[in-house]
Amino acid sequence: MASYHTIVVGTDGSPSSFRAVTSAASLAAATGATLILACAYAPMRERERSAAADVLGELSYKVSGSTPADDALRAAREHAVAAGARTIELAAEEGDAVDVLVSLAGRREADLLVIGNRGLNSLAGRLLGSVPSSVSQRAGCDVLIVHTTSGR
Repeated sequence: MASYHTIVVGTDGSPSSFRAVTSAASLAAATGATLILACAYAPMRERERSAAADVLGELSYKVSGSTPADDALRAAREHAVAAGARTIELAAEEGDAVDVLVSLAGRREADLLVIGNRGLNSLAGRLLGSVPSSVSQRAGCDVLIVHTTSGR
């Protein structure tokens, strides 16, 4: 097995992304690597923010800015700890998922970028490209695509 020092794994808070987190965390535990949990987010438009504020009142902070990404990262941390990862960092960054993951892996000199396969088996993924496919083409480090979906 290659010796990994820094592993980046993408999560969007979905159950399938948590399966990728668990795999990445197991690798981090086995190699003693630092695990960076990454979540990309898009800022809310002002009209959407106002509509959410009207409906949610004082709870509107839960859907604005990086709060949803931060929530996903906190949940992902629980999965990573359960899988044995010891050194865990969280990174919520604004932008497209592919751009954020590839850029973060480059800036942190990651040895491995882990992502789930969701999107690879869909028609849209085959025609337009998927996050896993694009990451594997653009990353400057090893990429592990974890089978996280049933593929049906």
